[in-house]
Amino acid sequence: MPKITPNLWFDTEAREAADFYVSVFPNSEITNITYYGAAGPRVAGMVMTVDFVLDGQQYTAINGGPQFSFDEAISLLINCADQAEVDYYWDELTRGGQEVQCGWLKDKFGVSWQVVPPGMEELLADPDEERARRAMEAMLNMKKLDLAALQAAADGA
Repeated sequence: MPKITPNLWFDTEAREAADFYVSVFPNSEITNITYYGAAGPRVAGMVMTVDFVLDGQQYTAINGGPQFSFDEAISLLINCADQAEVDYYWDELTRGGQEVQCGWLKDKFGVSWQVVPPGMEELLADPDEERARRAMEAMLNMKKLDLAALQAAADGA
């Protein structure tokens, strides 16, 4: 199967964004940087692409220009191991960005992320429809997801 590499389009912030992301995620690094030449279409010497790896997943960031911007139609989902990880990624990625709702945020570059605690899918798909409804109602009232509060809501506490 071919490797799929998400390509993130920035105006001029590709290097800054890649530096930021590799500082947030463990086992991450920038693997290659290319620059525009005299042929353009941007200024010669400007960063064109930055290839980077976030904990094993390859990405490319491109300084493609201002014609496109990020929106919520695409997001990057982080399946966290525990609430401490949720808290860490939420705090790091909202620095300079904004909290949205239901575990969604936008980082300072406009990229949307979902920061999800373990057990979330099970709570929302619980065969007991009342438990699932209570968990969903609780989630809809949260920005950063709180697994203990979601479980308490599901349990009717």
